[in-house]
Amino acid sequence: MTRIGLLSDTHNYLDSAVFEHFKDCDEIWHAGDVGNKSVTEQLEEFKPLKAVYGNIDGNDVRISHPEHQRFLCEKVDVWITHIGGYPNRYDRRVYEEIRSNPPKLFICGHSHILKVIYDKKLQLLHINPGAAGKYGQHTVRTLIRFTINGEEIKDLQIIEMGKR
Repeated sequence: MTRIGLLSDTHNYLDSAVFEHFKDCDEIWHAGDVGNKSVTEQLEEFKPLKAVYGNIDGNDVRISHPEHQRFLCEKVDVWITHIGGYPNRYDRRVYEEIRSNPPKLFICGHSHILKVIYDKKLQLLHINPGAAGKYGQHTVRTLIRFTINGEEIKDLQIIEMGKR
């Protein structure tokens, strides 16, 4: 069983409450728009981190983190990228690959809109954790926690961290 803490769109702001919310997690995943390397460094000191860069990230983040991460977590094929769209509206950057080789779990950020949608056509779970930072059009900062146990994705929790 692997407990995951998921966030995105920190835009240079890492609320100290993240550490409390993710204290029981085994890994932290960041879906891009980190802001600066100090955000990922703090997260990496706390827990193992998988992160991708987003459209606002500079070379310091891009050198350390790829645009896409595709990996197995237990028996779940996971794909994390920053700009990915969502079911029936996947971004052109991922469209061909997601149609021909869909993961079981597709995670992206960028929109600042929290979404958890099951794509029946591709049989994948799409998650966008919203935005954990203070910059953007969102009104509430959000995180997600969930568990992967073998082939199951379960125990998903949405965490609201207050106003932007």
